[in-house]
Amino acid sequence: MAVSLWRARAASSALSSLDTFFSNALRLRSFSSDVANTADSRNPRESIMNQMMYSDINSQIGSSMPLSSMRIGTIIHNIELNPGQGGKLVRAAGTNAKILKDPTAPYCLIELPSGDKKLIDSRCRATIGVVSNPSHGDRKLRKAGHSRWLGRRPVVRGVAMNPVDHPHGGGEGKSKSGGKFGKGSRTPWGKPTKGGYKTGPLKRRR
Repeated sequence: MAVSLWRARAASSALSSLDTFFSNALRLRSFSSDVANTADSRNPRESIMNQMMYSDINSQIGSSMPLSSMRIGTIIHNIELNPGQGGKLVRAAGTNAKILKDPTAPYCLIELPSGDKKLIDSRCRATIGVVSNPSHGDRKLRKAGHSRWLGRRPVVRGVAMNPVDHPHGGGEGKSKSGGKFGKGSRTPWGKPTKGGYKTGPLKRRR
């Protein structure tokens, strides 16, 4: 008698647990379908904008998206110059840029690490956050050979060379290339280096 009563109670408890499981599954399925329908009703740009509006910006660090999907004041890096070209700007260690105006127009105003302000196509992509290793510029080289390990070769002044090696070479004492009898600062190949001298290809006259 006691065994049959125990079996009946176990069967009733198993049936009740199954009923609760199936009811929870149906509720979860209906909720996911509602969320999918609401997500499909909006375009991807609106969904990204709403997600960024109601979420903390720190949770988006490392995400790459178009500038038009970001908001004003966002700290970014690895910025494209042309859509689909790949990141070209703000890629050095510890650098970042800032969006100054709301990127709803065709062009977005961005402040670069140098302080310059640049208009960039809003379709270009960028990554949210700051480039890692901000202490890269604070590193000190231990000895002269350390710079050679990094692939940096020595730089010798032209005035310290002989005339056969550089246009600035030769002369008695520390003679300079400028002045009354000089030819001005020049490259090792003889081209003027100061501003105003055009070294690019000549434009065709119309």
